[in-house]
Amino acid sequence: MLAAKKRARKATMLSLTPTDKSAQFLAWYRMDFADRIHVIRSGVPARSVGELSSIMGMPKEVLMESLGLSRATINRKVQREQTLSPQESERLMGMQALIGQVQAMIDINSPPEFDAAKWLATWLTAPLPALGGATPASFMDTVEGQKYVSNLLEMAQSGAYA
Repeated sequence: MLAAKKRARKATMLSLTPTDKSAQFLAWYRMDFADRIHVIRSGVPARSVGELSSIMGMPKEVLMESLGLSRATINRKVQREQTLSPQESERLMGMQALIGQVQAMIDINSPPEFDAAKWLATWLTAPLPALGGATPASFMDTVEGQKYVSNLLEMAQSGAYA
């Protein structure tokens, strides 16, 4: 259990400031459930919301809205250098997992300059026929919605949806 806590702590500390961003997102995507749960329960730094929005090239307000995060709460926690609640952390880390999933999908054939985080930010805000014209971002505020979006990505990779 101690080793799992060390790996989870390392994942939290590196959560959004790795030298190789894509490797960090892949690591989170591939992390075992016990380590992920530990990170989520411990809470990630509130500043991670802004860091992730910068990495994705997505306005912070858009990211917070899609994840169902309160702007006032996040800003207060950032000011006080607090961590997110487990529920807030889970939604934010779910977004990181989706970036890791996209990175894993494209690592096979894509050029090294492909930016999975920015691609995902664009894809999340585009209306999809598979969603009746809704955007994938509108499903990101719940864990079940994030699973649904993850499944859509898998289907898109297999050619089931365009």
